Amino acid sequence: MKKIAFFSIPAHGHTNPMLPVAAALAARGNLVRFYSFNEFKEKIEKTGAAFISCDSFLPELNAPEKRKLKAVSTTEMTVQDIRITLRMDSFLNAEFSAFRPDVVYADSVCFWGKLTAWKHSVPLVVSTSTFAFNQFSSRYIKNSPKELADMIFGLPKISKELKKLEPYGYHVQNVLSLIQNDNDTDTVVYTSEKFQPYAESFSARYAFVGPSVFSTLSPQKEKKRPLIYISLGTVINDRPDFYKKCILALQDMNAEVIISCGNTMPPARLGTLPPNVQIYAEVNQLEVLSKADVFITHCGMNSVSESLYMATPMVLFPQTGEQHAAARRVTEVGAGKLLKKVSPESIKSTVQEILNTPSYAKAAAICSADFRSCPGPSGAAEFIENAPHTV
Repeated sequence: MKKIAFFSIPAHGHTNPMLPVAAALAARGNLVRFYSFNEFKEKIEKTGAAFISCDSFLPELNAPEKRKLKAVSTTEMTVQDIRITLRMDSFLNAEFSAFRPDVVYADSVCFWGKLTAWKHSVPLVVSTSTFAFNQFSSRYIKNSPKELADMIFGLPKISKELKKLEPYGYHVQNVLSLIQNDNDTDTVVYTSEKFQPYAESFSARYAFVGPSVFSTLSPQKEKKRPLIYISLGTVINDRPDFYKKCILALQDMNAEVIISCGNTMPPARLGTLPPNVQIYAEVNQLEVLSKADVFITHCGMNSVSESLYMATPMVLFPQTGEQHAAARRVTEVGAGKLLKKVSPESIKSTVQEILNTPSYAKAAAICSADFRSCPGPSGAAEFIENAPHTV
């Protein structure tokens, strides 16, 4: 039995893939403490892990900071991660002295988890909810001019915040050393070697375990008419304009349409719906995808992985650099097509192309078989138990 400390940021896309891993480790007799946030408490406790609330350490944000975080500003996220680390310092020092974890399993952008592991010389395994990115695979990231400006002009602010870590015993050379993947750190990636760009450039300290999901469902595509599923994830999803264009595009199509719009936008904002369209704040995404024939998606890594796991081809609508990377890989394997224009006509024609071209569904089915052959959460659990590894 090992004592394992889990850390993640307050984000569904980063926390969700860690949950099946926590459940697998707990089932194998390990003692797991999950340092997270109250909105995930119920899910975490269901895994058998002990939930430790970190909400009191979140700083109060002013309006501009909130807007930047909502817009996924790399600078703002980095600054807030550093500030949370400092606020948690005394608490985590006491926790590590009392709990004495054998291993830390921390999300790749959860600075307080990674830095505390290094500070206390505890073996670290990194949970990577996107592709693993190095000098080769990072070529897949397509940052917008706005994202590039945010990163460039934000560097002085980040450097200033990093200097505040030194007196607390956190020695950081630069921000890249905190966020980049390297071949010396044990790392779990929730995709397959075949789907990971430039997988051959990563060392044996990487475990490509495939999608980390609880579902035991298999794809079930036989039905009277196609099912089209639409979701923009849990962050940049307040897009009534986009949903309305999708509804206009698909209202006359002989297909069922399900929209998951998130909790920030009341479904009533979309007005009266045509008979073939249903909208929900949230759904069991894996269950819907198991039956869906097309998924219109923002290309978050979890959504892409779950779609391919359920053999569902995609209409790709990426919003950030990392999402563009996932979208590019999907097009390379032939399991989806980029939405070139956000108009009802373009949405309809792209959906029809995927429905009427069997190669898209075939490519998604090949990816599904590949993902299902991966070791999954149990493989991740075994990898974590045996950390640290050697090359």
